[in-house]
Amino acid sequence: MRTPLRTDRDYVRVQRLLEDQSLHTVCSDARCPNRHRCWNDGTATFMILGNVCTRNCRFCAVQKGTPAAPDADEPARIAGAVHKMNLKHAVITSVTRDDLSDGGASLFAEVIRALRETGKDLTVEVLVPDFLGDVSAVETVMNAKPDVFNHNLETVRRLQPEIRPMASYETSLGILRAASAWGGALIKSGLMLGLGEAKDEILQAMDDLLDAGCELLTMGQYLAPSPAHFPVSRFLPPEEFDELGRIAGDKGFKAVASGPLVRSSFHAAQMLARAKGAA
Repeated sequence: MRTPLRTDRDYVRVQRLLEDQSLHTVCSDARCPNRHRCWNDGTATFMILGNVCTRNCRFCAVQKGTPAAPDADEPARIAGAVHKMNLKHAVITSVTRDDLSDGGASLFAEVIRALRETGKDLTVEVLVPDFLGDVSAVETVMNAKPDVFNHNLETVRRLQPEIRPMASYETSLGILRAASAWGGALIKSGLMLGLGEAKDEILQAMDDLLDAGCELLTMGQYLAPSPAHFPVSRFLPPEEFDELGRIAGDKGFKAVASGPLVRSSFHAAQMLARAKGAA
């Protein structure tokens, strides 16, 4: 796999804007392979609640430890950055904050409201943690009316305890189910492939996601951030991703992104448009 590392004018502009506003992105902190492409296009996925996670998932590059208190000014700074970047679709994610009583749901809601108050014709996508299965946290986020509610299942049922030792397959499905029942937003999730899963397990995960109300699905190649992280079991060829994408579409997902470099927010605006067209 190869991806260009160009740093065009928009890349530098986005980088400086994020630095000036003291904002974090999953692009940098999670070492996303698409960072240069997205920043060159003038887009970014904002990561709220700091850049230190309270969990220690074996696939993730985000720093682990004891995070600082939430920043009350963060929603306004993100809204300002979105306005300056002239975004039409904003993606907001976060580290996991098990130290907070609501898992950070209230700050997600504040960011969504701050973005709505800019007056821009803007769609908002949130990629949330599992909130320890707290349905009231899901309701807090959904009350703010995001256009897309995303929570990643990450991997198949069998591999969950090894890959996500502080999370669970059923908890993640429950979060998606609660958001779907609330209504008003498209429900999205994602799978990393190449961790040792079998094809029938992937297909079962698709069925489980559909049963939970999921409508949009991303599938991408897992890339170990370092030798200390969970190792890659195998690299799936592009044609296998294409096949899985076709299967997911046939099963009933409204929009699917499947490819080696696909990540949760990969071409998020385009996925939303396709899903609306399929409705």
